[in-house]
Amino acid sequence: MQNNQESNIMEKAAYTLKAIAHGTRLCIIHLLSKDEELNVSQIGERLQCEQSLLSHHLTDMRAKGILNYRKEGKNCYYSLKNKQITQIIDCINSCNCIEI
Repeated sequence: MQNNQESNIMEKAAYTLKAIAHGTRLCIIHLLSKDEELNVSQIGERLQCEQSLLSHHLTDMRAKGILNYRKEGKNCYYSLKNKQITQIIDCINSCNCIEI
C-alpha cells in the first residue's frame, strides 16, 4: 500500500495529466515550447481553432497552473509556467505512441 507522500505525488500527477488531456491543449503546449510567448490570436491562427474554444482551453490551463498569462493593451499573452511539462509529450513520443 502507498504511503501518504506517494499518494499525494500520484494525485498531483493525475491532476496535471487531466489538465492537459486534450489534443488542443497538447498542441498549445507544443506551440509554447517552440515560442516563448504567444498571444491568443497567434495561437488561434496556428491551430486554426475558434477563439471561443481556444479561450476556454487557455483559461482552464491557466487556472490549473499550466500557463502564465499577461495582458498588454488588448492582447493576452500566454507562456508555459513550467517548461518541463513538455517532457510528458517527449516521453509519450519516445514510446512511439504518437508522432509530432
